[in-house]
Amino acid sequence: MDKKRLIEIILTALFAALMAVGAYIRIPLPPVPITLQTLFALLCGLLLPLPLALSSLFIYLFLGLVGLPVFTSGGGFAAFSGPTGGYLAGLIPAILIETLMLRFIPVRRFGFYILTSTLATAAIYACGLSWLAWSRNLSLQATLAGGLYPFIIGDVVKILACSYAAVRLRDRVTQVLSKDGGM
Repeated sequence: MDKKRLIEIILTALFAALMAVGAYIRIPLPPVPITLQTLFALLCGLLLPLPLALSSLFIYLFLGLVGLPVFTSGGGFAAFSGPTGGYLAGLIPAILIETLMLRFIPVRRFGFYILTSTLATAAIYACGLSWLAWSRNLSLQATLAGGLYPFIIGDVVKILACSYAAVRLRDRVTQVLSKDGGM
């Protein structure tokens, strides 16, 4: 196996593991806890190219679906179909938004990362709030009170943190993933 492929595997596994660990760094609020899982998912989309970012996310989701306790509520299909299932599903369009924006728009400034992460976070909310309302038969007011309002400040902090990290790390990660492995 060449060095570049090994680095890709390591980075893919690292971000899958960070998302799993991030799910357990949480503030328990009903019905949806505040976690660092989305921070690591957003950072994954900002730092890795599309195939690696999606691979990392799908590994994480697969591990949870087969029963490993990597979601905030444990593992298995029941955990995925609970109140947080829509937020988990929303990670897919979030990473797609980030990786595609970074691929097709050559801006690499802090403000662009903030915009990209904000749009990705909006995709997570769109899926998460829709699922939460439908699965719990909640009114719009109850859905927003339980699934949006408690998270806004934390998500702004996550967007700023992962955008700052992307500014500092993106060139190095790109260099490491280049043909020579950056070493």
